[in-house]
Amino acid sequence: MSIQKKVAVIMGSDSDFPVVSGAIKTMDQYGVPFEVHIMSAHRTPEKAAEFSSNARDNGFGVIIAAAGKAAHLAGVLAAHTTIPVIGIPIKSSTLDGLDALLATVQMPKGIPVATVAIDGSDNAALLAIQMLALSDEELTKKLAEEKKAMKDGVAKKDDAVQARVQELINK
Repeated sequence: MSIQKKVAVIMGSDSDFPVVSGAIKTMDQYGVPFEVHIMSAHRTPEKAAEFSSNARDNGFGVIIAAAGKAAHLAGVLAAHTTIPVIGIPIKSSTLDGLDALLATVQMPKGIPVATVAIDGSDNAALLAIQMLALSDEELTKKLAEEKKAMKDGVAKKDDAVQARVQELINK
């Protein structure tokens, strides 16, 4: 039996916590082990580089990096590791997060960063879980169950709308 890899959730600032909390809750619901830390690409670059350089040896399988404005955190972490890095651009008071989105998605060749939507921490967690599920059958089953629940939920909503349509036309 293999030991389940952890997910690192790295924030550029404590102000990112409200957004990142969605990823934390999602990973907890799936039973995925994780750690949450604050590191800055600009204020603590050595710490970020050291963390990501040692991430694989420390049992991590994926790093999620959340940052706003210049949003260099995901790229700095990705530059120092060979494990997948997922960037969450954070909406800030300037440019509605477009600056963070562009900074996160525009990585140079050889430094890949998967990027989710602005403030898209739930999807970042799900993408990390899907990556871990490549070698974890239990996570694969949990993901399949969630997809089925979403499908069933849409079908129920469609049935309810069809009933409302019939009520409307029969009036």
